[in-house]
Amino acid sequence: MKNIFISFVTLLAFGSQLVGQEISPYIKIGESQESIGQVSEKIVTALKDNSFTILGVYNPSNKNGLKVIAFTQTDLKNTVIKVKDRGALAAIFKIGLVKNGNTITMSYTNPDYILRAYLGDSYNTYKTTFEAFRTDLRSALSSLGSDFTPFGGSVEADRLKKYHYKIMMPYFSDPVELKEFASFSEGMETIEANLKAGKGETKMVYKLVYKPEQVVVFGIGLASKEDGEAYFLPKIGEAHAAALPYEIILQGKEATILHGKYRIALHWPELTMGTFMKIMSTPGDIEDTLESLCQ
Repeated sequence: MKNIFISFVTLLAFGSQLVGQEISPYIKIGESQESIGQVSEKIVTALKDNSFTILGVYNPSNKNGLKVIAFTQTDLKNTVIKVKDRGALAAIFKIGLVKNGNTITMSYTNPDYILRAYLGDSYNTYKTTFEAFRTDLRSALSSLGSDFTPFGGSVEADRLKKYHYKIMMPYFSDPVELKEFASFSEGMETIEANLKAGKGETKMVYKLVYKPEQVVVFGIGLASKEDGEAYFLPKIGEAHAAALPYEIILQGKEATILHGKYRIALHWPELTMGTFMKIMSTPGDIEDTLESLCQ
């Protein structure tokens, strides 16, 4: 009877730890003294060799010392699309390379963090697939570093599914509607044509298309020096470069983005209100830029 009681107490304690578990948005892989180009090449090779698909590579803020590699995996991609409320956004993960002096710091967006935030209650439905993705990703990157420590602030695991920065701030379920097109094909063609033309000083980093479901996610570099990445990223922290690029998701005829006050806060959860105020125009600037791609 005593052993049963001890086991019960242990189970309660473990459950309490899970409820209060803090999760960070990024995982540090490690550091390298090689060039950012050499590190990028090794990461791309490691991902490809382990059945990941590279979607795109670019330099945020047009800086040679910053690089992002966007990628996905078949099982992950085919699972998240089952979540109808913009689940496809969770198909894309990123590795960030940040140069400081002669050292390149390598990191990636934390699957536990992003998937909980973007998929809400559906996270637990497909948890086995997501745990396998997390394990496969760490294994693929283990030849590049052995750090694998979380950083970038933290949010309680249970709070992530309904995350918002402060009271009256938007949630994942409060997207910005950019435009409703006459058809899915018209929307995709319009956005892609505008990106190819560099409208609004933008760059298409990747395009992930689900044809049967009529869903496409565009990863978009914001190249304007006045109000793009070069403006806001140094203010809030280049160490979080793996947060980029920003996305437009077209589902059926409707193009939307995550609200800047949600998406920026989610990827920089340790931001003070004072720092946030320094980029108070950024959510609106991003909305204006991405809305122009739909015209």
